[in-house]
Amino acid sequence: MRTPHDELRAGLHEAAEAYEPDRARILARVERGMAADPEEKRSRRRASRPPLLAWARVAGATAAVSGILAMGGYALASVVKSDETPADPTVSVSPLPTPSPDATSRAPVQPAPDPSGGGNAQDDEPSSTPTPTPTPKASNTVAAPVAKGTEDGPLWSDGSIDPHSNDFWAQSNVTIKTSEQLTEFTVELKIAETGGVTSAGAWRSAPEDDFDLTVAERDGFLVYTWVLKEGHTVWPGEWVFAGQYDHTRGGRDAKDDTYKVTAVAGGEQLAVKGDFAAQGSTEKSDEGDS
Repeated sequence: MRTPHDELRAGLHEAAEAYEPDRARILARVERGMAADPEEKRSRRRASRPPLLAWARVAGATAAVSGILAMGGYALASVVKSDETPADPTVSVSPLPTPSPDATSRAPVQPAPDPSGGGNAQDDEPSSTPTPTPTPKASNTVAAPVAKGTEDGPLWSDGSIDPHSNDFWAQSNVTIKTSEQLTEFTVELKIAETGGVTSAGAWRSAPEDDFDLTVAERDGFLVYTWVLKEGHTVWPGEWVFAGQYDHTRGGRDAKDDTYKVTAVAGGEQLAVKGDFAAQGSTEKSDEGDS
């Protein structure tokens, strides 16, 4: 069944094909216009309406004619284009390029050896993928010296409980004396978890900006660690490093608390260690390993 649109399109096609311009008539009008007397043309223009209105009329007529021609051309083009366009257009997409086998294929997997000892035809062929050899890791870590006591060359140490400690709070002091300049220096203070032990702060008499401080709980101890920053030094003298902590009410026994110090003076590695006397005790407990 033909729709009104199909009939309109067919009629426009027939009109476009049947139209034949009257060339003789067009040429005759052009010749009459060219043969007119110039004086007559001027008199006609003078007798016409004011120039502004005449130009406006000419411009309006020109715009109207242009609009009609444009609409007719657009309608004719739409009909012709509608005939040439398939009813169900599809977009043509170029197929994706096939990836190169060399860029995507894995190296061939070598067959597993025959448990029965039989040979395989591929066993004699060299593998195209050599087995990578692990790169040995160079170790720049120098073993820390073993501390044997509270003194080592120019380095001397002592551990004590601050006399201002009370039934709820305590401070453990590590006192260091050195007669030489130290280019590397680490202090580790370990407070045993005797009950309710939690960090309450720390301080040192050496410049604060020279050290990095860490506080952590490890293996049943509250551990304070001061590490001298690279490029800094510890000058000869006496220095105190203190860890402060809360604990359960009552006197706290510090017999399991320890400290350890490692240092470098004049290129020589040094190490000292010690423990703490129980609060109120005048004697130091036996030195034990940290």
